[in-house]
Amino acid sequence: MRFVFLSVVWAGLVCASGIGGEQFRFPTANKALLERDGGDRFFVGTPGRTWESGSYGCVRSDGYQLHEGVDIRAVTRDKRGEPADVVMATADGVVVYANRRPELSNYGNYVVVQHVVDGMDLFSLYAHLAQVRDGLYPGTRVKAGETLGIMGRTSNTQSRISKERAHLHFELALRLSDKFAQWRRAREPNQRNDHGEWNGQNLVGLDVARVLREQARLGNAFSIRRFIREQTELCRVQVRATQFPFLKRYPCLIEANPRAAKEGVVGYELALNYAGLPFLVVPRAAAEMKSKARFALISVNSREQTARPCGKLVMKKGGEWVLAHNGERLLDLLTYQP
Repeated sequence: MRFVFLSVVWAGLVCASGIGGEQFRFPTANKALLERDGGDRFFVGTPGRTWESGSYGCVRSDGYQLHEGVDIRAVTRDKRGEPADVVMATADGVVVYANRRPELSNYGNYVVVQHVVDGMDLFSLYAHLAQVRDGLYPGTRVKAGETLGIMGRTSNTQSRISKERAHLHFELALRLSDKFAQWRRAREPNQRNDHGEWNGQNLVGLDVARVLREQARLGNAFSIRRFIREQTELCRVQVRATQFPFLKRYPCLIEANPRAAKEGVVGYELALNYAGLPFLVVPRAAAEMKSKARFALISVNSREQTARPCGKLVMKKGGEWVLAHNGERLLDLLTYQP
């Protein structure tokens, strides 16, 4: 097994080059993210912690808990001190889910919108809303900047979100599976799933703050597809599966392999970032598979694992790197076929 950082070769892209420019808008009026030293005016930290704990990544529980979105601070308040910021769609899209029963989710009232941007099928999530806009239901088409609801602090967690910490939890993500509800019933029958396919566990988030910063910096040269393909690799795995929804949903992430095309595809090699995002997918022929196991870990970027351990995808066992429970679970969901 190789324990090295594997560079990505950008050959054989399935999709044509996309169009850059402003692909995503800020979901509220707060744009302090783009200001110098604007972090504390944009992000809301967790109780007793600095603003960094409201940003994306390994920012909680001393770096061992992943926060897959960003918590955006309110800039307007009503007479009661409650947040009054309008929450807006980050891009043109279609509403796929709207939860109006806050007691059913840590997200409280939340909305999920599906977008096709730069040839990529992406999903934005807006959580803790005080209210979801009337008439907003699955199938509703929305334009970038269109109102989805009002910022709030709804949640079903034991410790309620205070007025001071009221915020929008905002995610931009890829969808792992089209079979999440079936997978959950089969694999975790004692766990509730009140949200069908739109359970947050079926979405793997991008660093949306970095997306917005890079878009502002690069202008027309920005491409979300390129942003995804240039993720830092945590590990590579091979899966003995050839028919799973992620392949059809994200053909732009598949790299051509002439040998597999000639000899037949028996599995795929996946490059994962620390959050579990499969950002590169390579078809493999039988002779190229490293193991007969259903899932095989073939390389680990130990420096990245040390810097960002919160995904808990891999671990050391007897001095050897192995897939951890989270890694096995991710791959099982990704490749699940009932």
